[in-house]
Amino acid sequence: MADAHPATLPGSQIYVALCAQCHGAKLEGYIADNAPALNNPTFLESATDDFLKASIVTGRPGTAMAGYSDKLGGPLDDAAITRLVAYLREQGPKVKELAPITKPGDPAKGEALYLKSCKTCHGDKATRGDAPHLANVMFQAQASDPFIKHAIVHGRPGTKMLPFAGQLTDGQINDVVAYVRTLGSGAKFAGMLPAPTGKEPLVINPKGKDPAWKPRDGRFVSVDDVAKAYKAGAKMIIVDARPPSDWMRAHIKGAVSIPYHDVARLNDLPLDTWVVAYCACPHHLSGIVVDELVKRGHKKAVVLDEGVNVWHTRGYPMVAAEGVTAPAMPAPGAAGAHDDHSGHAH
Repeated sequence: MADAHPATLPGSQIYVALCAQCHGAKLEGYIADNAPALNNPTFLESATDDFLKASIVTGRPGTAMAGYSDKLGGPLDDAAITRLVAYLREQGPKVKELAPITKPGDPAKGEALYLKSCKTCHGDKATRGDAPHLANVMFQAQASDPFIKHAIVHGRPGTKMLPFAGQLTDGQINDVVAYVRTLGSGAKFAGMLPAPTGKEPLVINPKGKDPAWKPRDGRFVSVDDVAKAYKAGAKMIIVDARPPSDWMRAHIKGAVSIPYHDVARLNDLPLDTWVVAYCACPHHLSGIVVDELVKRGHKKAVVLDEGVNVWHTRGYPMVAAEGVTAPAMPAPGAAGAHDDHSGHAH
């Protein structure tokens, strides 16, 4: 963690402070929540600066990718985002001018192709896979048809996303692009809650008893165990480790916003109270907060094992902005499901 505020740093250091936890120190991706590689050549040659900026500004709601713009409660101003984009741009080929799709495809024909070759990894409106969720409202708003087509044609070298040029005709690829666009139909932009003040009460149920859970590996407590203790009125502190922009969309009822990139308020947390930190990764950003608590002498600091998105989908107490619904999750047992307990802070 850098001592300086992230917005004051060079682009490379902003990346280390805010992005490497999920996208990897070398931009290789897939460190947490299947965050994609940002150094992939076919991605960089097709992603415009505007696309990169917009993705950083708004994030991908319902995933571990928060909005990092200070206009949405994040830590970065426009100048800092520009420096970060410039750093990303240095990691691969220059952006190409992509040819427009002059003959739009047939989404009905594209559906069968998508279900056969794409759904397992990219999911559908209701579920995610272990590749970018193409139904995400912000992806749909920011990705152009030529960008989507370029990914299908050329794939993503080094990943499971193989090039479909030669396997599908140009017309069939256009059909798939047309169907992908239908995944965004009916999606709405949600509202935002007021920004955290930094003065929200820390302790939930201050007169309650300590929770009776037994953390796995001394570090992780399951969503169900935390929810059970919460419902029983146990005394605890719940820390939202995500950027404030995510807290402003939806957060566990009573959770305080102490983001992984600005942990000063951790100094106010009492040592004798259990602290549960959560994120959507589900272990990385919350793991940073727990590590910071341990440095401060806390012996009752744990990670919410499956993360806040699982908590939300199971209907446990949340505060959500207007229009925010439980996020799409991987189907049970599918690749990308949060059933891997090996994650920890990196």
